[in-house]
Amino acid sequence: MKVADLKREWALVLLMATVGVGLSTVIAGFGFSWITGAPLLIALVFGALISPTDPVAVLGVLRAADLPKTLETKIAGESLFNDGVGYVVFLVLVGIAFPTGDAHGSGLSGAALLFIQEAFGGAILGGALGWLAFRIMRRIDAPPLEVLITLALAFGGYQLAVWLHVSAPIMAVIAGLLIGDVGSKYGMSKDTRAHVNTFWTLVDEILNAVLFLLIGVEVFAVAFDASYVFASIAAIGLHLIARFTAVIVPVALLKPFGPNFEEGIIGTMTWGGLKGGISVALVLALPDNEWKTLMLTCTYVVVLFSIIVQGLTVAKLASRLGDTPDLM
Repeated sequence: MKVADLKREWALVLLMATVGVGLSTVIAGFGFSWITGAPLLIALVFGALISPTDPVAVLGVLRAADLPKTLETKIAGESLFNDGVGYVVFLVLVGIAFPTGDAHGSGLSGAALLFIQEAFGGAILGGALGWLAFRIMRRIDAPPLEVLITLALAFGGYQLAVWLHVSAPIMAVIAGLLIGDVGSKYGMSKDTRAHVNTFWTLVDEILNAVLFLLIGVEVFAVAFDASYVFASIAAIGLHLIARFTAVIVPVALLKPFGPNFEEGIIGTMTWGGLKGGISVALVLALPDNEWKTLMLTCTYVVVLFSIIVQGLTVAKLASRLGDTPDLM
């Protein structure tokens, strides 16, 4: 993604990755508590883990959909940032719902400090590591070595973020944007740029395949109990309602200030907000509790519906909505 493209869409991306994630978490959480009887804090944890869209799933669909460049940038940009923000919100709520007194803190004060530490710390670390990698790459012209530098930035930076207790996803997004755009333009030769792009395209395809393979394997951890059927179907409805709210509110807030939104943006971004491996990974990382099995089953059903039903139809829906007047 080009930073210049993202800057033109920054307002909507920012609102959807913050306000949108917050609204989605609250709506899905309250709904889950009402449907299942789960304690509100635990239900909000469920809302947080199904709120982020998965960049891998979203970007995979965007490759096949013939969307306007501006709309594609909005969807991709939001998916890159809201998973990092959603991850931080998830950690905050887990710290409140399952207090342990560890480094992540507990209670409201600990949750507030955790949010600041994770979100802003991850952004600062990503910018610092990305800038350092960029300065090194400007001084050399050795394609294999520069590919290894980008690999070290991704994996080493991620582990450093985990060790420092800052958001590794946000670190990766900031560093990746810096190297993928500014670093590619000013720090790489044409030959190096070709090597880096080829390498990361291959890595992307491999990890994409592995991710969905693991989602399929995860079916063995899901308890397909008859008593969970209603809750799982209701969770699909909650996911769509929460996603619709997370889209329409930021669009409505920005509309009076004059942005020209694409036709069908609300429907396309609602249906194109695919869930994926992030939600499954978060629910599996929950501490053991009496609600975890139900939450895992509901999450898995939502992810399957999102990938199979939404993923296979979003391109046609976007094309159809693009030919009709936008309700907003």
